[in-house]
Amino acid sequence: MIDNIFLQISALLGITVTIAFLMRLLRQPLIVAYIIAGLIAGPLFLNLVHGDEEFFAAFAKFGIVLLLFIVGLSLNFDYVKRVGKAVFVGGVLQFILTASIGFLIMKLLNFSTISSLFIAAAITFSSTIIVIKILGDKKDLESAYGRYVIGLLLVQDIIAVSLMIFLNTSNIHGEIWYRTLVMTFSKGFLLIGLVFLMARYLLPVIMDRVAQSSELLFIFTIAWCFGVASIVYISGFSIEIGAIIAGISLGASPYQPEISSRIKPLRDFFIVLFFIVLGSELQLGDLRAAILPAIILAVFVLIADPLILYFVMRKMKYTRRNAFLAGITAAQVSEFGFILVFKGEELGFLNGPELAILTLVALITIMISSYAITYNEQAYRKILPILNKLGKDNETQDENKPEEYEVWIFGYHRIGWKVCEALAEKKIKFAVVDFNPEAISKLKHRGIPAYFGDAADIEFLDSLPLDKAKLIISTIPEADDQKTLIKSVRNRSNKPYIIANLYHNTYLDDLYEVGANYVMMPHLLGGEWISDILKNKPWTKLTFKKLKKEQKDEMKLRFTNGLYK
Repeated sequence: MIDNIFLQISALLGITVTIAFLMRLLRQPLIVAYIIAGLIAGPLFLNLVHGDEEFFAAFAKFGIVLLLFIVGLSLNFDYVKRVGKAVFVGGVLQFILTASIGFLIMKLLNFSTISSLFIAAAITFSSTIIVIKILGDKKDLESAYGRYVIGLLLVQDIIAVSLMIFLNTSNIHGEIWYRTLVMTFSKGFLLIGLVFLMARYLLPVIMDRVAQSSELLFIFTIAWCFGVASIVYISGFSIEIGAIIAGISLGASPYQPEISSRIKPLRDFFIVLFFIVLGSELQLGDLRAAILPAIILAVFVLIADPLILYFVMRKMKYTRRNAFLAGITAAQVSEFGFILVFKGEELGFLNGPELAILTLVALITIMISSYAITYNEQAYRKILPILNKLGKDNETQDENKPEEYEVWIFGYHRIGWKVCEALAEKKIKFAVVDFNPEAISKLKHRGIPAYFGDAADIEFLDSLPLDKAKLIISTIPEADDQKTLIKSVRNRSNKPYIIANLYHNTYLDDLYEVGANYVMMPHLLGGEWISDILKNKPWTKLTFKKLKKEQKDEMKLRFTNGLYK
């Protein structure tokens, strides 16, 4: 049994990797590869997952839980407030208009009311994974339209979470319906209040201890996610709601970026299995019934949906360019839509070709929109003459660029704190990156910009504008981590000067090869310092007394301003 499952997973991953490689060459998101791999592995072709559906369904459920946990982790309500009420109003309007037209299309195609409602709701959500990935590659996450789209995705997530809560209570029938509903909401508020109190008073204390070890931080996060999800499930709610609540409870933590980046690889693995299971569940009959509705809905999502968002954003006083780019960016179906449809099937609301329809719509829209997002600026320039005929654009937006610093320092302990003192004295704008929670706390207390993160984490490094710096100084001792850091910077720019650090010369040539401009070696620098003292200072008690005093003064400065305050 176990050997058979192992061979099945090996075969599935082999198929997935092969298709993923082809999709990569075509510059397509890998989600497309996962769905196609599921279709090939399913009953339509190889039928690899027969007999073990429950096992693969459990793996798919893990993927959903981790996906929703990260959604909760990213539900930053402050971000929505910061980008303005226009995002919230626009997001709600976009949902209402898209869902209404989608519902009418499904009804015109002779689908039942409940099927039409589910599909209409599912196609309103844009893919967070795809949008953030492509906007990140284009460095557009902090552009005006990028901020709007991210805000829109957050609003969509809030709407989707609300729908999940509604579905969780919608199967209550009978005379005691209202009592059960009141009880359900009472338990819900009690659970949310309990998690909120833990997040406010207990979690910060635990996280400060846990975050001192990257491995412990990872395993604690996983345990917290599944633990909270299980408690919520035992209380009568769905596991999906529990995963979102677990994510929200950690969302305000200063370690949120590190948690998110460490969980994503695990999420991606299980999401692969989720989409493989999705593809494998499609039957030939379902696909035949789904083709025409899927094509019509895909055209609607690719053309009408961007137009809806364009006019909504124009009403919200956004420029033509930002409204156009945002509309194109949001023109695909989200993984959240699949979760809604799966939930509908689980609760018995759906038993037709709805999943097949949404799968085909997803394949069509994701494949086309990925190219559209990549080349959205070129598309805008092509359509600009037509827009200009409509009159002059009188709206303006400030492009909010990410915070940039002249110098970035990786590692505050030992050498870094002294570097910070020198830069502060010269009034140079700098920021510190460290993996020690205590160091981050001290730096923020002193008003020094500080980021909690791991220099070996490529996703975290990509989120920082390191390519805009003039100088990057690494004082961390691990050579491999520094190689990762230097490669990340050099892949984006050759302009910043990079000073690295080694305690032995084993990897000296390696650091220079990947792009370091200079590598500090403390024992050599220490030797140079003492040799200079011996050559240029008299060997007297007074000389060593002065050196001793200077050393003590420096240590006092370190204890006052540094890590040990």
